[in-house]
Amino acid sequence: MPIYMDRHDVSAKVTAEIVADLHQKDLKIQHRFNCKGLTYWFDDKRKTAFCLIEAPNKAALKKMHDHAHGEVPNRIIEVDNAVVESFLGRIEDPEKSQKAEVNIINDPAFRTVMVVGITPGSPELILDKNVNSNIAEQHNIISSTISSFNGRLVKRNQDYLLISFISVTKAFECALKLQSLFQKRFGRKPGSPFKLKVGLDAGLPVEDKNGFFEDTIETAFSYFKVVKGTVVLSAEVKELYESENLNVSIRSGSVVALNRSDDKFLKELMNFTGKNFSNPSLNTNDFCQYLGSSKSKCYRKIVALTGKSPNSFIKNYRLNKSLELLKTRDWNISEVAFETGFNSLAYFSKCFQDTFRILPSQYIKFTNQSYSG
Repeated sequence: MPIYMDRHDVSAKVTAEIVADLHQKDLKIQHRFNCKGLTYWFDDKRKTAFCLIEAPNKAALKKMHDHAHGEVPNRIIEVDNAVVESFLGRIEDPEKSQKAEVNIINDPAFRTVMVVGITPGSPELILDKNVNSNIAEQHNIISSTISSFNGRLVKRNQDYLLISFISVTKAFECALKLQSLFQKRFGRKPGSPFKLKVGLDAGLPVEDKNGFFEDTIETAFSYFKVVKGTVVLSAEVKELYESENLNVSIRSGSVVALNRSDDKFLKELMNFTGKNFSNPSLNTNDFCQYLGSSKSKCYRKIVALTGKSPNSFIKNYRLNKSLELLKTRDWNISEVAFETGFNSLAYFSKCFQDTFRILPSQYIKFTNQSYSG
């Protein structure tokens, strides 16, 4: 049977005790709707509650809530138990809470999400076997380091690690530790064959997108992929860290702490680009129109955040997307070229070779050897 997580936006008067009581009311009648309430999370600060429920469908879940107490959820998404546990640390009520009559669980589902990885220092090094071997070794070090900051590894592949933290402070301190370890290993000077990238954002498991923590993950990925700087923090993470640490300001040349304006601009930029990169006619004017910005202001913002002009940003986005598609081995080169917004196969091959110093066909051959090896 499917597992769902729902979100309830509650009033300021609602307390942890009230939410616990509502949970118990669900459990008393859940069998009538073929549902099973697994657990819940309550965030008193943000006044949100999240229920994890096994149910035949969303309608049954809503009916159970309605009959139990009338508190129908604002949003419902289908989730995977293993993913929920990897992010939030549990998929059932904690044992200690079960000793209480109403099972009070004052545990917010708010998490700080980190995307971190060691990438080649220059694009042409993506096929260097020694470089890739060293990257795998460094990812092992990252994996072993995060546990000391109470981080939970959600996902790992050859390009990045996805990590969940309860504490914003622990997440940022972990990022600084990883940066320190990297600099001790490879130094601070430019020209290294390796580059550390860390993106941090914080949010709730059910927001505007349909996926679990999807909004927060996408934002952290955008910092990891496109923003200049080694460690990039969202405005949310910056403000929470400074409030948790007596308003200590984050000041470091290698740490980029975005303000609310830049955060909003970048999210809109990435959202628009993600939906339109396949359009070969996409250009700077389209960005300006969507973002409601003048051409000069749009140009300055994109350069300041990404280090690239709008046209270079589009091309780089498309080429990196082409790497992802070619790596899956489900697409041929022509399909990838046109899917990523290149209206000429020859021009795509030229741009690919100019950037990565290798033809797309050679890249496919390398990835096939890597999979078979």
